[in-house]
Amino acid sequence: MINEIIFLVEDAPEGGFIAKALGVSIFTQADDLNDLYQQLRAAVDCHFELLNKPKIIRLHFVREEVIAA
Repeated sequence: MINEIIFLVEDAPEGGFIAKALGVSIFTQADDLNDLYQQLRAAVDCHFELLNKPKIIRLHFVREEVIAA
């Protein structure tokens, strides 16, 4: 049983967010953070059986920024 699942969350080019799980084949996207939380819970619920479902969903936000030198 996995106790925790980690998602890398990035800004989507067209707006909103893209989330990809590490070590598990789960991917989702959403327009805002509240929608992202709901999408992630639903994706995890669909991917795992109730007894094997992780208890924690951890989000790691990755943001790329460019500044002039």
